Amino acid sequence: MALTKAKITESIYDQLGLPRQKCSELVESLMEIIKKSLSGGDDVLISGFGKFCVKDKKERKGRNPATGDDMLLPPRRVVTFRCSHVLKDRINK
Repeated sequence: MALTKAKITESIYDQLGLPRQKCSELVESLMEIIKKSLSGGDDVLISGFGKFCVKDKKERKGRNPATGDDMLLPPRRVVTFRCSHVLKDRINK
């Protein structure tokens, strides 16, 4: 089962006792900050969790799966995630 924004909001509500609306605003604000940083090309480092990085991919050859025709795929930017050793150790307990 996936962890959703609604579940994160509910967890914050349970742990801190803030009003649900404030918890929802807090989660949305955090997501917006992360999205703005990544779209601006900045990395996002969350200590003890991991690092989100923006990487530039070069133009490359590809193939249309429907027709089998060769094509050039344009350059693009992707987000990668590297987990911290703290998180890695916790997962592998």
